[in-house]
Amino acid sequence: MQRQIVLFLVATQFLTRLPTPAWENFEPSWLPQSARYFPLVGVLVGGINVGVWWLLGHWLPSAVTVGLMLAVSLLVTGAFHEDGLADTCDGFGGGMTQDRILAIMKDSRIGAYGAIAVCVMLGLKWATYAAIPAAAFPLMVIGAHMFSRWCACGLIWGLHYVRSEDDAKVRPLADSLGGRDWVMSGVLGALGVAPFAYAGNPMPHVLVFRALAAAVAASAITAVVAALYFRKRIGGYTGDCLGAVQQLTELAFLLVALAVVGSAQRTG
Repeated sequence: MQRQIVLFLVATQFLTRLPTPAWENFEPSWLPQSARYFPLVGVLVGGINVGVWWLLGHWLPSAVTVGLMLAVSLLVTGAFHEDGLADTCDGFGGGMTQDRILAIMKDSRIGAYGAIAVCVMLGLKWATYAAIPAAAFPLMVIGAHMFSRWCACGLIWGLHYVRSEDDAKVRPLADSLGGRDWVMSGVLGALGVAPFAYAGNPMPHVLVFRALAAAVAASAITAVVAALYFRKRIGGYTGDCLGAVQQLTELAFLLVALAVVGSAQRTG
């Protein structure tokens, strides 16, 4: 159990800027093994978002609360995934060959495609979060953060890492997540989300199931389409692709869950 806690903290250190203990005898094998806890880190990040929303929502309008919540979320994660989205859009938008796409994605400068993508993504998430009913907010936010990171892990399991040179952040994870570990990571993440689905949730259980099922299906389809596109264009994935998939599947989860809940409320 102590080792698993250490692996969870390693995963937290990799995906966020949250303070974690420093290990004098750190083993390189810990990082690949920690990937199974990435969805659980999503539960943690989503929980922080919900906490900020709940605290500030007592005094501020919904739109302002959500804007500040997104700002805190960016600070917590260091805009790690948004950076991946920007680099991915720059690479695939400006490159025609595999080598050119990879070269653009490695460039630290942001281009027009990346800037537009991040602005549109943040704008859509801001509007979507602000429109989520209060009763559904904790479940939808934490579920989106958890499942989107599980979808990103699916690329590690299902695709080939295409960069030949060492990548200090992602290379140790490449080809390290087996099918059993990927399934386990999803189970652990689901266990973290489950309490918010039923405990204290005033929504009907049937509506909760419908919203979650539709959101999970939308996110999964988004991840599969993205994975097929990456494989066709560059033969696999890079670390930036993981960030892009996390962002895209998070948004897909939120939009579809909001559509189901909103439709039920209008007809009810």
